[in-house]
Amino acid sequence: MKDGDIIVFDLETKKSFEEVGAKNNLALLGVSALAAYSYQQNQFFVFEEKELPYFEKLLRQAKLAVGFNIRDFDLPVFAPYTSLNLKHLNILDLLDDIVEKVGFRVGLNNLTQTTLEEAKSADALQALIWYKEGRIKEIKEYCLQDVKLTRNLFDYGRKNGHVLFVSKKTNEKITVPVLWNEAIRKIDDNSQAVLF
Repeated sequence: MKDGDIIVFDLETKKSFEEVGAKNNLALLGVSALAAYSYQQNQFFVFEEKELPYFEKLLRQAKLAVGFNIRDFDLPVFAPYTSLNLKHLNILDLLDDIVEKVGFRVGLNNLTQTTLEEAKSADALQALIWYKEGRIKEIKEYCLQDVKLTRNLFDYGRKNGHVLFVSKKTNEKITVPVLWNEAIRKIDDNSQAVLF
């Protein structure tokens, strides 16, 4: 395996889409908390907004950033906090890969409940309420739990070559084949890989 860390991360915001005038203003949402997992260090981290330079250091050492909806949400929200050119970052967005396979979005909670029998403890709307109430500890715990779920889903997919979700239309379990180990191999073979 090529040198460089694999970082799984998730963030929560200070503001809602309504507060910043729509989804095309992601950079204005602000970060209330960001959680990450480093495979090299086998360690979880949780950062508040003022601590984001420490996350940037982790990201600079990463050969791959993994997350759920990070390409269209987390990275654009994080962009104002970093001097890194995030377009040059190798990204594996698990949601993008699922959408590519099944043709529609599937929630993280559906995937983790069905695949791992592990559920989210809250949602992003609750995290916004906690932020307005000054309950940063709860936001950090929730964000950390989302990273654990994302990491566990990623690990399961790498080990088993598939993940599962329940169809809202038919209530059946659907198996989605994934090649997440192949994404890592592509990076190890090339310095700049095009991923999911």
